[in-house]
Amino acid sequence: MTGLILLVALLVIGTPVLALLAFSRAQKLSEKVDSLRPQDLISRIYALEQKLDRLEKLFQTRTASPEIASAESVKPSVPHAAPATEPQPAPIGAPKVTPQPQPLPPAPPVRPTTSTSASTARTAPNSPTFAPIAHASTTSSHDLESLIGGSWFNRLGILALIVAVCLFLKYAFDNDWIGPTGRVAIGLFLGAAMLPWSQWLLGRGYSYFSEGIAAFGQATLLLSVWAGCRYYTLFSLDVGFAAMIVVTAVMAAVAIGRNSERIAVLSLIGGFLTPALLSTGRDQEFALFTYLLILGAGFLVTAGFRNWSSLAPISFFLTQIYFWGYYSEFYRPAKLAMTLTFATLFFLLFMALPAIRAARRSTLETLELFVILLNSFAYMGALYAMLWPGYRWPLTLAVLLLSALHLGIARFVRSDKPGEWTASQQLLAGLALTFVTIAIPIRLDGKWITLAFAVEAALLIRMGYRSMAPLLRAAGFVLLGIAALRVLLIPLPAEHFLFNERFATFLGVIACMGFALYSAQQQRSSPDVEFDSTDLTLLAGLSIVMNIYALVALSLELWDYFGHSATIGIDRGLAQHLALSVLWTAYATVLLIVGMKRQSQLLRWQALILFGAAVLKVFFYDSSFLERFYRILSFFILGIVLMVVSLLYQRKTTRDRLPS
Repeated sequence: MTGLILLVALLVIGTPVLALLAFSRAQKLSEKVDSLRPQDLISRIYALEQKLDRLEKLFQTRTASPEIASAESVKPSVPHAAPATEPQPAPIGAPKVTPQPQPLPPAPPVRPTTSTSASTARTAPNSPTFAPIAHASTTSSHDLESLIGGSWFNRLGILALIVAVCLFLKYAFDNDWIGPTGRVAIGLFLGAAMLPWSQWLLGRGYSYFSEGIAAFGQATLLLSVWAGCRYYTLFSLDVGFAAMIVVTAVMAAVAIGRNSERIAVLSLIGGFLTPALLSTGRDQEFALFTYLLILGAGFLVTAGFRNWSSLAPISFFLTQIYFWGYYSEFYRPAKLAMTLTFATLFFLLFMALPAIRAARRSTLETLELFVILLNSFAYMGALYAMLWPGYRWPLTLAVLLLSALHLGIARFVRSDKPGEWTASQQLLAGLALTFVTIAIPIRLDGKWITLAFAVEAALLIRMGYRSMAPLLRAAGFVLLGIAALRVLLIPLPAEHFLFNERFATFLGVIACMGFALYSAQQQRSSPDVEFDSTDLTLLAGLSIVMNIYALVALSLELWDYFGHSATIGIDRGLAQHLALSVLWTAYATVLLIVGMKRQSQLLRWQALILFGAAVLKVFFYDSSFLERFYRILSFFILGIVLMVVSLLYQRKTTRDRLPS
């Protein structure tokens, strides 16, 4: 009974399919007949009539040539212009008519059998052109009728038959006419039949419709295999897994054969659905990640040969979903080696295709750059999640190797213009710099992080000015700003005067600022380099910040020294303020002297501003809070210094006025 029901089901399913094939064949023949429109037939008849007319003229010329020659031998010559008083006689056999000045010659004789068609062709050669015009309305209505009856009804009929088959199958399943084995077999049969049907539709120009049928066939096959091994348990999971791999491989082959990126995307998604459909909820790391590696490698190789850009980002995102899903569910520190190995292989896999394409051409697409960026930071996140904080040295080494890898790829990228970095090179170099910067706080602590940031910033600024790369300079200045903020905001110990961590860190940051200024001035002296106003403003600001940091570092040292020293007869607070006044005045004097010697207006203005700050402090603070002796000493030192400054400026003014 079951076999009979299965046979009936196959007949019900197969009959509509055969009917569809027969109907499509008949439709094709009908389209060929309909393609012969009335205007085409008229044009062909007209061309045939012209050929017959030419053959008839050729035949008459050959048969009448002897008679014409004899007639011309006895025929009297006719003058071109006869006198008006002597009209010419009419030809023999012609009807008698009133004499005319210049009568037209009679038409040549024609064959009786073709007189009608030939005369029609000669007298009205353009008559066939009126037939399409007269038939235009009929033709347009005929085209619309063919479109509705031959095309639209065809699609609706196919859709109706598919719905009927689906409803019948559902009815049969609900009434247990077909058992689990039959249901899975029918699903496999239908899914497999849709692939050749899709190819048949593609051959007739229905490209989008054929791709949809192919995708529906793949989904039917995957669902049938899943139902067979998971829902009905007709076969084992290993058999189901192998069957799904075969389905994915077949769909990939179809995509390659058709050169269809859309089918390749659908096949890729189906391949990534396989582990989820057959998941048992158990830890199977090696099998899962090995399958993902093979699947991703196969599709990335295909994308490389076919130049398909959408496969890499889709494969990357789906792989990351599986990886982090496994990490959150099953990862344990004991699995560090295997999980870290697979994370590294995933990173190299998705780095390989963009690196190869970057080496072949000078530019990468936006999606490829996006994959490079996300892939690098995803791997960095995996390293940090598994190695921090227990493995700081291995983590630091891995991040440095990651930076070296990006820098090496950037150097091998081909550039159309030598000496200029492409967008791909700049992105790779920026990632290399980012990872070096990240490695510093991973391994170092406290002041060493600040000093490492400052040194790296100085090197970047020097490289940026030497290679005239604005991005490197910008990164260097940003990193130098971070180091400067760290030295101000993070407290450091200062137990001894000048010989302590705080002053050493300040001194290191100030030295890096000076090195950056020196690099810029050295590059500015080159005759081939011109600095714009932004660069000059930035360098001027860096010079001011460097002097401010030097003054702050010295002020902190003097403040702490006089605050902790127990000098006999001197109040610590008064001594601290007096030391600051003396320091600011002395520092301003040094700036003024250097500015005059180097003819730097910027240094002289800094000196004048610092003198102004010292004057305000002495007149408003020292005169109010210091004791008489310290007040007198403060004013005395300030007055002497201001007199010296005035003298220096008078000498400068006099020297500038003298003729050279």
